[in-house]
Amino acid sequence: MATLLDMDQLRTFVAIVDTGSFTRAAEAVHKTQSAVSMQMKKLEERIGRAIFARDGRASKLTEDGIRLADYARRIVRLNGEALASFADQELAGHVRLGLPDDYADRYLPEILVRFSDLNPRVEVTVVCEPTPMLVSRIAAADLDLAIITHVESRGRVSIIRTERLLWVTSSRHSVHESTPLPLALGRLDCTWRHAATLRLEDVGKPFRVLYASWNSTAVGAAVLAGLAVSVLPESALRPGMRVLGPSDGFPALPSCKIALLRNTVESSPLADALAALIVSSLDNMSGAQSSDVPDLAYA
Repeated sequence: MATLLDMDQLRTFVAIVDTGSFTRAAEAVHKTQSAVSMQMKKLEERIGRAIFARDGRASKLTEDGIRLADYARRIVRLNGEALASFADQELAGHVRLGLPDDYADRYLPEILVRFSDLNPRVEVTVVCEPTPMLVSRIAAADLDLAIITHVESRGRVSIIRTERLLWVTSSRHSVHESTPLPLALGRLDCTWRHAATLRLEDVGKPFRVLYASWNSTAVGAAVLAGLAVSVLPESALRPGMRVLGPSDGFPALPSCKIALLRNTVESSPLADALAALIVSSLDNMSGAQSSDVPDLAYA
């Protein structure tokens, strides 16, 4: 196929994939919905394949669309990195990033090191809070970016990573065999807590919430001490933890999606640069990934 892909069309296509909607993508790329539709028609003509299929009143990606999404995301990212590397003016200033503490433990060191190497004159303020609080901060323009567990939001959300949500216990204790099962979970409005207790109720497994905290370190301490069982994303597993599955009497949990939420009121080149680096650091969605476990959406 002797043709070149159009960068603007690819950028719009990625916006559609990230937002899940032609309408929201049009807002994100500052185009009319008809212009977005025309771009996608031209993109399909350019590659000679259908990338969208009708699903009732909505559209969904075809297999070719899923395959193209991986290439498009990488091409757009590399284009941005290439332009940034030849920028005449070094970025300077202040950018504000929020994320839950469990994601901070796993992802923040790499993000800060890479960003500091590329932008040594930029000051990064980091706020560690649970997802609901971060969403509120973004809405109030108190943050520029937030790495969150996926929420249904009106903001510019890009889902950048998927992970398994797992039952965990201490590898040195047998607390998971206790009846009722002691649990260490988030507070009452934590969706992981709701998913865990619902699954246990479905299989008729007695339980009691013994420890409740937003702080992942506190929850992890209760697990490692052999006091309780908890649920954590795969990236939050720590040495000394054992994963529990159906063979242990624990039902499969929903997967979780990690997303990047943008402040659309006060966008800046600094936020754009940090967002691009976060996506490149966390992205594990290249290629189609399928699972019999349903996705978990935070509301």
